[in-house]
This record gives sequence, C-alpha cells and structure tokens, in this order.
Amino acid sequence: MMTPRPTLEGVAARAGVSRATVSRVVNGGSGVRQPLIERVRKAVEELGYVPNQAARSLVTQRTGAVAVIIAEPEFRVFSDPFFERHVRGISRELSANDLQLVLLWVEGESDHDRIARYLSGGHVDGALAFSLHSDDRLAQLIAHSRVPYVFGGRPAAFSSLGTPYVDCDNRGGARAAVSHLVSAGRSRIAHIAGPSDQTSAVDRAAGYHDVLVEADPELLQKGDFTEESGARSMAALLDRCPGLDAVFAANDLMARGALRTLLERGLRIPDDVAVVGFDDMGDVASGAVPALTTVRQDIEGMGRLMVRLLMRRLDHPEQAGADSVITPTVLVQRQSS
Repeated sequence: MMTPRPTLEGVAARAGVSRATVSRVVNGGSGVRQPLIERVRKAVEELGYVPNQAARSLVTQRTGAVAVIIAEPEFRVFSDPFFERHVRGISRELSANDLQLVLLWVEGESDHDRIARYLSGGHVDGALAFSLHSDDRLAQLIAHSRVPYVFGGRPAAFSSLGTPYVDCDNRGGARAAVSHLVSAGRSRIAHIAGPSDQTSAVDRAAGYHDVLVEADPELLQKGDFTEESGARSMAALLDRCPGLDAVFAANDLMARGALRTLLERGLRIPDDVAVVGFDDMGDVASGAVPALTTVRQDIEGMGRLMVRLLMRRLDHPEQAGADSVITPTVLVQRQSS
C-alpha cells in the first residue's frame, strides 16, 4: 500500500501554524517571523513534503524553468566538447538556484518560430541562448519574446542595442596567440578561421590581423570549427604556402585537425610548424600530440555567469539594464609552439 503524499495541511499541523503560513514559507512569500519559518522548514524536512509547482507558480508568478537554446544542429553539439562544458556550467548554476533546465534544439530555421512560440507562451521564466549566427532570425525572435534573456557570445545583430550577453575576450586572446608566435621568431603565420557568421570567429580573426596588419591573404583559410575542417584547411594552406612556419587555429578542434595533417605530411611540430589553438578544452588540448598551446577561456564559468546575469534580470526587473560581461583569456603554452 502506498504511503500518502505529505500535504500542506500536514506540514501546518506538524509545525503548529496555519496553512497560509506554511504556504508563504514554502513559496517564498514574506511577512513570516524567523522562528515560525524555522518550525515550518523543520516540519517540511521531517515529513518530506515537496511543494506543488503549480501552486507555487500561482504565488510567485514563476514557472521555475529556464530555456537553454543551442543554435546548432544536434550532431555539432555532441561532437564538440565546448557545448558540453557550457551547458554544464549553466546546469550547475540553475540547480543552485532551484531552477529546471529546458533544452531546446535548433536543427534549422524551421525551428525558430516554434521556439519563439514556446518562449512567448509562458512556459519558462527566461531564456539563455548561445552559438548564435548572424544570418538567422533567432536572436531577434528571442529578444522579442518578452521573457528575460541572456546571450552567450556577442550577438552581431544586437550589439548596438546593448543586448545582455556573456563572452570571453576573443580578440585579445587571438592577439596574445599570434604575438606569442611572432616573439618565437615565426614569420609566415597562417590562420584557420571559424565561420564568418559567428562573432567569436570574426573577433579572433580580427585579433590575428591586429598583430599581422599586412598578412598575406594566401595564409588565410576558413574552417567551420570542426576537426575535419581543420585538417582540410591545413592541407590547403600547405599546398598554397609550403613555407609557412606557424598556424593559429580559431579553436582547439581545428588545431587538432591541423596537427594531424602536419604529422601526415612528415613535418615536425613545432620545429617546422608551430601550432596554437583557442579554448583549452581538456583532452582536446592537453591530449593532443604534441600537447597543444592554446588560449584558455573559462567555458563553464561563462555558463554560470549567464545564469547569474539572468537571475539579476528576473529578481530585479526594474534594474535590468543591458549589462554584459567579457571574461579574460590567457595563453597556455605547451609543446606545439
């Protein structure tokens, strides 16, 4: 026989208070003296009472859920450890605030209207979105959904409007990477860039050009942030510019692909060609052969910061401006340069 589920009335009887008092305590209401709060909390713990979410929502006007929107198809999310780290930071910070994560996939533009309807339908308290692309409508739809939101990465379409976002110092990190190669005496430094519809790739390419203002266009090759594109890009660069002596790749996966191609071509790393990546993603960087010099960004920490920025907008809507956070980067030198 199943044990009856503890009720609000049962908690009130155990604590010796009214049902209304219990409701205010468990739903975050005010006007209850501290001794009574402690009695209610003790009764809740002893009985194992779990508040009814629907009833709590009526009091708080909150759903207790936050949408996390990854603007990439499923195959990209599962093949790139960046996304796992970012979501892990978001998930841990949401859990610390007793909020549920609702993950929304974006396989293509046909998903945009569905996501916009979901956000506007009152199902979540706010939205976090990252890996946005400048050539789609998703950022604009999220901004117009009337729920508080924070973007991961500088959104190109809304940068002039002060949209709240969390990003790392992509341009400064790239400058540090290329300056490191220049200081090591490298003179033919190639760049494997990321997709031009993402601001992280654009900013990292800008950092490369900050140092190498008159870089040879032949030393530039565009990838798509995948390891295979890094391998293909490195092969194309070597075919065009066999005398290159260094390469800065816009992320660690492309750098690892570049390492593979260089080794297959019989080139010594870093003696013949030095390689630097961007991200410092665990096994991808330190487990590469040779271990990869790269620019470290705090991926998990940025996920946590996105949640904190969103919580500020939820808890203090009257103060919610367009605050954004840029986190620092640092060059981590290993055997590839």
